[in-house]
Amino acid sequence: MDLKSNEPFWLVKNGIIDSYPSLRQDKECDILVVGAGITGSLIAHQCIKDGYKTIIIDKREVVNGSSSATTSMLQYEIDTPLYKLTEMIGLDPAVNSYKACSDAIDKLGQIANEIKSNAGFKKKSSLYYACRKKDLSWLKMEYNARKDAGFKVKWLEQNEIIKAFGIHDSYAAILSSQGASVDAFKLAHELIHYNFQKGLQVFDKTELLKVEEKKGFNLVSLSTKTKIKAKYIIYCVGYESANMIKEKFVNLLSTYAIVSEINKNLYKSYNDYLIWNTSEPYLYMRTTDDGRFLIGGEDEEFKDPMKRDDLITYKTKKLEKDYLKTFRNNEFITDFSWAGTFGETKDGLPYIGEHKDFKRSYFVLGFGGNGITFSVTGMDMVSDWLKGTHNPLTEYFAFGR
Repeated sequence: MDLKSNEPFWLVKNGIIDSYPSLRQDKECDILVVGAGITGSLIAHQCIKDGYKTIIIDKREVVNGSSSATTSMLQYEIDTPLYKLTEMIGLDPAVNSYKACSDAIDKLGQIANEIKSNAGFKKKSSLYYACRKKDLSWLKMEYNARKDAGFKVKWLEQNEIIKAFGIHDSYAAILSSQGASVDAFKLAHELIHYNFQKGLQVFDKTELLKVEEKKGFNLVSLSTKTKIKAKYIIYCVGYESANMIKEKFVNLLSTYAIVSEINKNLYKSYNDYLIWNTSEPYLYMRTTDDGRFLIGGEDEEFKDPMKRDDLITYKTKKLEKDYLKTFRNNEFITDFSWAGTFGETKDGLPYIGEHKDFKRSYFVLGFGGNGITFSVTGMDMVSDWLKGTHNPLTEYFAFGR
C-alpha cells in the first residue's frame, strides 16, 4: 500500500538519520515486532525494557511508512467527542479511554526525556473551536462532559477567542491544558537507535511473507529468503492491516497537510497551542519545532494513491484558503505540501489486542488523530499481556467489539 505522496516535510527536514541492513540469516527471538514506524519503535522500546529478546522488521526503510507523513498532534481528545463516546460505549469506558490518551502524552514526554530525545517534544494546550453556529450546543455538551470527567478545561466565548488567538471563524471554544507535539519521524528513529544499542535487532527492507503456527512459537518466512522463529509477533503495521484482516474494521481516507516557511510571528503566537475545529473533516493547526506553521485536513473518502496525489495542488490551495478564513492575514506562505493515508474506526478507538486468525500475536493499531497516544497506551497493554496480566482497556479496544 502506498501510504504517502510527495516528500513529507519530516523526511526533507531530517534526511537519512539511520540505516539498517536487511535480514540475511535465520534468527530466533522472544518478540518479533512487524513495522518500524512510531508504533513499532515504541512497542520495541517496551519489549527491550521488559527484558525480551526482540527483533523489529520493516518492508521499507525504517520509519518510511505513514510515520513519515504524520502531523503528530498529541491529543487526549479522541476523534469521537467524549459525550458521544459515552452514549456509544458507556461512561466509564469512554472516560477511561480519554484518560489513557491523556496519560500517554505525559508518558511520551518521560520517554523523550529518558532517551535524551531531540525530536522537539513540547507540552501544549489544545483549543477546540466551533466554526459553525450549529455546533455550539453539542460543543457545550462536550465541555460539560470533559469537566465532569475531571479534565482541566475552560469555555471561551467568541470575543475571547478573537482577542487571544486571532481566530475569526469561531463561535466558542474549549481550551484544554493537556496536549503536546513532536517530530514523530525523528522520535521513532531515536527510539530504534537507543534500543539498538541495548540489543534490539533491526532489519529493514525485510518483508513478512508467511507465518506458520508451531508448538510454542511462530515460524516467519521473509522476503529475504530467511526465517525468524518468534514466540510472539506484534503487528504494528498501521493502515496496511486492512490488507491482512478479512473483516472491515477501519475506513481508510486520504488526508492532506501543508507547512509554511519559517515564520517567527506565527511561531511566537501559536507555539504553545494545538488548534482544531468542528468542521467535517476537521481542520487542525500547530507549529513545528523549527519555527513553521502546519495545517492539515481536507480529508477525502478514498485511498487510491493516484487519485489522492492528483489533488495535492488543489488541496494545498484549499488549506491556504482555510488559513485565510481563520486568521484573515497573509502570514502563511506554503513551503511543503503532502498527502497520506488516514484511518477512522466506528467509535474513534484503536484496535489493540488479539485477533482470532493470528495465533500467538497481538495487533497495535492506533487509528485516527490519536494514533501516537494510542500506541503509547499499547505499550502498557502488550507488556501486561506478555506477563499474563489483564489490562483494563482490553475490552474497549478489542476486535469484534
